Amino acid sequence: MNRMHPLAVALAAALLAAPAVAKDTGLVFISSEKDNAVTALDGKTLEVVKVIPTGKRPRDLMFSPDHTKLYAACGDADRVDVIDVATLAVTGRIPVGEDPEMFDLSPDGRTLYVSREEDSVLGIIDLATRKQTGEVKVGGEPEGVLVSADGKTVYVTSEVASLVSAVDPVAGKVVKTAKVGNRPRRFAMTPDGTQLWVTNELGASVSIIETAGHTVAATLKFEPKGFRADDVSPVGITMSADGRTAYVALGKANHVAVVDVASRAVQDYILVGKRAWGLTLDRSGQRLFVANGLSDDVSVVDTATRKAVKTIRAGRVPHSIAIDD
Repeated sequence: MNRMHPLAVALAAALLAAPAVAKDTGLVFISSEKDNAVTALDGKTLEVVKVIPTGKRPRDLMFSPDHTKLYAACGDADRVDVIDVATLAVTGRIPVGEDPEMFDLSPDGRTLYVSREEDSVLGIIDLATRKQTGEVKVGGEPEGVLVSADGKTVYVTSEVASLVSAVDPVAGKVVKTAKVGNRPRRFAMTPDGTQLWVTNELGASVSIIETAGHTVAATLKFEPKGFRADDVSPVGITMSADGRTAYVALGKANHVAVVDVASRAVQDYILVGKRAWGLTLDRSGQRLFVANGLSDDVSVVDTATRKAVKTIRAGRVPHSIAIDD
């Protein structure tokens, strides 16, 4: 009888014991505030692969730099859950303080910056120890968080103060604030890092900040036909990889605005579901996924035709979308 060499046996055992690692799964993840879960869809068939139970009221979603982990901010559980992308299970829970909503990671993936609405602070979490290492007082009811590509600045919106704070995370302080529109919510940065676009939910607009001086350079208004100004409530925003096009979810107006970044002109309005909220593009830029919070579904938009081509049931009150591609 042939026997395996002891080294081969050891290697086989090590491979069997090694954790599964997902790579380019193509999965689409959607957080559901009311179902306390994140739904994973097959990116090709758009069929449900698994519904992953999480802490109460999951909202913002973000991958680790290597996409092996998906982080989910669970607002009513005061924590961020860690989902293993290979096994589609929660494998860790990080306490972050009261009412987390939006967050971002440092470029090296070692630090998590989270807005804590009730405390009006930006929390700083070391992901290796899963402990808070600092916090910075910012404007009232902070929400949107975005880290610059070099990791030297963290931007935070303040809903009640209509401010964007630029935070130096090393010094642990706000270095500059910019006055923007009414109730700022989310961010998108141009690929060259020179412009920061901020949605203003109650201002029916986007403020465009020049990052060199943290000053507002322009304000872009949205006026889709047939809607009153107070129904136009921009929240979610994303940009194409080439930085030429911005997509803005208009909330109660049930549309997504398509904006030419260079000219800052609205090119089109795309009809989607009720209360268009979070949105993201796939890697190809050919499909835009839009979470519709009041119709409990996700619209899949063909960016070439600027039409919604499919609607997917996605749990109650879908909030954010992340794609592993």
